[in-house]
Amino acid sequence: MNDVTLFNAAPLVQLALLALVLALGPFTWVWLRHRHAEIPLRVRQLTLLTLFLTFDLVLFGSFTRLTDSGLGCPDWPGCYGHATPLGAHASIQAAQTAMPTGPVTWSKAWIEMIHRYLAMVVGVLILTLSIFAWRSERTLWGWPTLSLVWVCVQGAFGAFTVTMKLFPAIVSMHLLGGMLLLALLTVQAVRQRHSPWSQERRALPTGVYVLLGVSTLFLLLQIVLGAWVSSNYAVMACDTYPMCQGSWWPEMNFDKAFELWRPLGMDAQGGNLPFQALTAIHFVHRWHAVLVVVLLAASALGLHRHGLPAQGKVLFLLIGLQFATGISNAVLGWPLLAALLHTGAAAAMLVLLVWCLSIAKPQHPQHIAATFSRPML
Repeated sequence: MNDVTLFNAAPLVQLALLALVLALGPFTWVWLRHRHAEIPLRVRQLTLLTLFLTFDLVLFGSFTRLTDSGLGCPDWPGCYGHATPLGAHASIQAAQTAMPTGPVTWSKAWIEMIHRYLAMVVGVLILTLSIFAWRSERTLWGWPTLSLVWVCVQGAFGAFTVTMKLFPAIVSMHLLGGMLLLALLTVQAVRQRHSPWSQERRALPTGVYVLLGVSTLFLLLQIVLGAWVSSNYAVMACDTYPMCQGSWWPEMNFDKAFELWRPLGMDAQGGNLPFQALTAIHFVHRWHAVLVVVLLAASALGLHRHGLPAQGKVLFLLIGLQFATGISNAVLGWPLLAALLHTGAAAAMLVLLVWCLSIAKPQHPQHIAATFSRPML
């Protein structure tokens, strides 16, 4: 692996053609299924499908990380300079023979490349949505353009994840970038023509609307902390709940835990990352979750009481799923299914909160400005 050219543009044209062919499938399905509808309605259906595929991409990215397949193909954008692992047969076989349990195996190579193929399909579909938006004077082109810019940034994070050998800060930003892309596509879907909420947004009490916004921000912070736990492999630093290592306050090293720019398993000075730092990473994520659960539960109650009962119920269910899978990750030894559901529930909660914020508005928006302009005593 040390002799591999980390960035190899040789298969770039082949991969681009493959992405176009693969993206043609969902595009054709939507266009034929809604062939009697107006183009704006078909574009909306394509946006919803792209949102669904992006959600799948986030989950498959989690699966790639959890199966240690992030370096299954140790170069980018292809696999040992080829568009598929089939062309890299000899290189993969040699790497697997040298290290049978190492980062490069047949299964890991395919997992990594399928993740890249799905990412390319999502990128092509987002580009297609942007083209439709630019050609239509009535379409809000800002959100599709922002989504296109961000998916390019997300692609760069994906490349750096490989070329920088799973640098924790880059891996965490890559996951956060996927979540932000979900949020952008959610707003895009709500604001499009033929959306039931494109003309009239539902009024919510100002306090409930502000609570939704605050909950979304704290959820994003919790997602970042969770990504930091996962990218540093700190899940098993606390394998009991609610106590950690038999203590309410175990020995921790916060300074080393949150040194952001450092290689995997090392501190910023090049030494081995102490176990106490992993404990601190896990501990902060675990107890910040308590605050997030309180905020989300209050938001769910507010939605249920003020005109969005279905969304409130779904949010309550997602909170329960997230809580159960979070505990399972620690006490059951980080099982794959629980870890995937944990990521999926977080992504679903973010989509739901952004969706609610996008279809609603505060009843008295001037109260928000007055609240934040009031002098602090």
